[in-house]
Amino acid sequence: MTQTLSIFSETAQREDKFQLATYKKYDLDAVRGRGCWVETSDGERYLDLYGGHAVAATGHCHPHVVEAIKRQADEMLFYSNLVYSGVRARAAEKLVSIAPAPLSKVFFCNSGTEANENAMRIARLVTGREKVITFTGGFHGRTADAISATAIGKYRELGRPNVPGHIFVEFGNAEAIQQAANNTIAAIMLEPIQSIGGVTMASPYYYKLLRAVCDAHGILLIFDEVQTGVGRTGSWFFAGSEAAGGVVPDCVTLAKALGSGVPVGACLTTDAHAAHIKENSLGTTFGGGMLAMAAVTATLEAIEDDGMMANARAMEIHLRARLKEIPIVVALRGRGLLLGIEFEEAIAAQVNRDLLERFHIITGTSSDARVLRLLPPLCVSHAEIDMLIDALKEVSASET
Repeated sequence: MTQTLSIFSETAQREDKFQLATYKKYDLDAVRGRGCWVETSDGERYLDLYGGHAVAATGHCHPHVVEAIKRQADEMLFYSNLVYSGVRARAAEKLVSIAPAPLSKVFFCNSGTEANENAMRIARLVTGREKVITFTGGFHGRTADAISATAIGKYRELGRPNVPGHIFVEFGNAEAIQQAANNTIAAIMLEPIQSIGGVTMASPYYYKLLRAVCDAHGILLIFDEVQTGVGRTGSWFFAGSEAAGGVVPDCVTLAKALGSGVPVGACLTTDAHAAHIKENSLGTTFGGGMLAMAAVTATLEAIEDDGMMANARAMEIHLRARLKEIPIVVALRGRGLLLGIEFEEAIAAQVNRDLLERFHIITGTSSDARVLRLLPPLCVSHAEIDMLIDALKEVSASET
């Protein structure tokens, strides 16, 4: 008797046969999504509190974003930066309009790592210097310069031979950054909240210190907001926020949520620094493509129109209050909906598995074995947060 494979089994076998095995995957296939929920080929539903690595900020298949993409696909999928484009102009104007002053110019690319590479290049072009300071626990991407700027050891090993000129300083250590900074440094680049590093952030004083150090030595300050940007922390950017002590860097990089799943990255900078950028200083074939630009504008409109930043702040408050009911939880790190649940012991990976297998809730881990990461769509509701709490109570009972 011939055994018929399930749709999932057939999909998994086909992917495993033809695709490089670069990711450890969950035993599920995602075939459709709405809001904070994804559905598999066998009809199973999962509460997605990870958002596909912080990408699905507007929720899966937000109708305004979907309609904008469909409409643009009917008009023109792509043409390069050799031509002007109304949809690109609108996306650039919208993005600059929500950015804190004096950020006023944008370079569109395809991903977060590419945005970070170009931010470092801008800093080198502006200053005429080569060295870049980054921080322990920071992650900036997997392309050559970005992975060399990443201080998490396993990634730097993957990136060998590393690009020279990268200096690492302990994140949050005021004395260390003051000693490392001098007039040979082009840029200081950091994730203002280190996501994969365990959802770690510094005090407002530290970001103010970084700004002062950069100003004193003619160094460009770069905020890698690939995860913190586009409303995730309860404001459009971490830059300029109260948590940042009001500090606005010289460059901000974005990606992840910027296109609601359509690949796109961006690097914002000032008019003064943009004056150093000439023809062919930066370049990308697909960056600024029409389909991606339509997705950017629609994403920003959806977040704004649906009040998602206010919701991110409210859901953080709700989660903090409810987590007090879980005895194995010692802290909630982060801000808005870039959050890390810190446990008493190194059990985050096991909790992640339990939530997925027993309760159909998708979460994430980090390089800190005690920290479970949450990066849900910004439309997540009280009821969906409560589902997580109920599941964590059961997991907690089995762990004690």
